[in-house]
Amino acid sequence: MKRITFHLDFISPYAYLAFEALPQALEGLSYAVEYQPLLFAGLLRHHGQLGPAEIPGKREWTYRQVLWQAHVHGIPMQMPAAHPFNPLALLRLALACGPNRHVCETIFRHVWQGGADAADTARLQQLQQALAPPRDPASDEVKNALREATAQAVAQGLFGVPTFAVDDKLFWGFDALPMLRAYLQGDPWFDAHWNSAAQAAATPVRPARG
Repeated sequence: MKRITFHLDFISPYAYLAFEALPQALEGLSYAVEYQPLLFAGLLRHHGQLGPAEIPGKREWTYRQVLWQAHVHGIPMQMPAAHPFNPLALLRLALACGPNRHVCETIFRHVWQGGADAADTARLQQLQQALAPPRDPASDEVKNALREATAQAVAQGLFGVPTFAVDDKLFWGFDALPMLRAYLQGDPWFDAHWNSAAQAAATPVRPARG
């Protein structure tokens, strides 16, 4: 049985889509999943990048594309009232509960179904009451756990969410689910091409002169 670590942040619509699609995408295979919340913004800061929702044009395309993907795959999805939002309360709540599939499903659907404000204080209180975490989400213990999870993700080479880690390999994105399935099935492509595919030389890009 393969063990998959599903690195996620509830702010990511692609992480939501991947979460909902995962059971069907890997149907019939033997695997176990560990759900690992982390702060996507921490990955962005480390790599010196903006999030898709922070780039005009890309923001609008991202929202249209994820809603189209949800439509095509039959996944219920509505944009929250505001996006991006601060996901810290949700991430800490998940860690305080113990981030199993039920907990992550409840939080993902709090964000991506119904079109409400994911960071609304009253809704967050109701969500916490419903999940009844055994640890205090506002405790230093939980806050440190989130920092450590994000730092470990950076150390492992993660640059975005969702990322699926299995063995020594990382699979990034909702659209990587078929590739993940092929690896779990033992597709020989991975032995032949996984390492060589990443060996192309990187050429420095110089600014164009007008």
